[in-house]
Amino acid sequence: MLFTRHVPGIILLALSGISLTGHARAASMADWEGCSAIPADAERLACYDRVSGRSQLETVPQVEIKPALAQAVPPEPKLLSALSRHWELDDEAKQGAFLFQPHRPNYFLPVKYSNAPNDTPFQNAFTPGLGLENVETELQLSFKIKAMQGVFGHDNADLWFGYTATSFWQAYNRSISSPFRETNYEPEAMLVFRTNYEIAGFRGRFVNLGFSHQSNGRGEGLSRSWNRIYTQFGFERGNLALLIRPWYRIPESTKADDNPDIGKYMGHGDLLVVYSTGRNAYSLLLRNNFKSPDNRGALKLNWSFPLIGRLKGYVQYFNGYGESLIDYNHRQQSLGFGFSLAEGM
Repeated sequence: MLFTRHVPGIILLALSGISLTGHARAASMADWEGCSAIPADAERLACYDRVSGRSQLETVPQVEIKPALAQAVPPEPKLLSALSRHWELDDEAKQGAFLFQPHRPNYFLPVKYSNAPNDTPFQNAFTPGLGLENVETELQLSFKIKAMQGVFGHDNADLWFGYTATSFWQAYNRSISSPFRETNYEPEAMLVFRTNYEIAGFRGRFVNLGFSHQSNGRGEGLSRSWNRIYTQFGFERGNLALLIRPWYRIPESTKADDNPDIGKYMGHGDLLVVYSTGRNAYSLLLRNNFKSPDNRGALKLNWSFPLIGRLKGYVQYFNGYGESLIDYNHRQQSLGFGFSLAEGM
């Protein structure tokens, strides 16, 4: 009976392992027998641990594990201003050469009302005019292409080419077969220099040296055209962009000039103010000849707002001279409603 009682203690001693042999030799047989006499399993095992020295093993020193170097978090993408996106003024905005991009506003106005349609150019000895209606449709498509990035090895100069076509369509005038009464075509060449300076709280972003030819492609008494060279200065402050563009009309011979007095009505430059807030954009275009008493000019207001997806609504108001080339010496007010197809400036 005595041998049977000590069997569990002997078996546990054999299983204690080589690492505990030193502690087992140090403990007396009476210590081991005392543990085997404990009836409760948990207490008996605790006793064996104590006698074997397991409970006295030094705590393994904790090794300070330094966290791995945090992976570099990429910086948040830079928020580009309207001017930067339009002319690719920042490195993040550059898209390379030969890519079609919006130039001036692209829109379709299915309904546009004018308080004074200009029938005078179509009058002659045989007809009193076309019989234009007050309501018509207007469409403008405009794009530009960067032809060279870094002109003459200068990182801050790019060469652009642009093209704009604006059509005025008597779409609802069935009495004269709904003709396009006027279409203006304007190709441009532009050398854009990036700048960075402050003036009156505005940041000067670019200077644009440009050449523009604008004509309506018609003959005889309906032909209108002019060529200009201009310098455009671009400024911005927050969501506000300011573009100042004085121009000089290249003189033509008296015989070839279809509209020698166009400068008296279209002035010698324009001012464009663009303000963007959220997905809404507002713009104001001003022209003036700065003459007295024959002061003439024009005002154009545009508003684009979100509709569905990328499609935006578009509202346009015009007051003054020169809404189109055929109307350069005719004053009228017009209001149109439609859609913006692509942003421009």
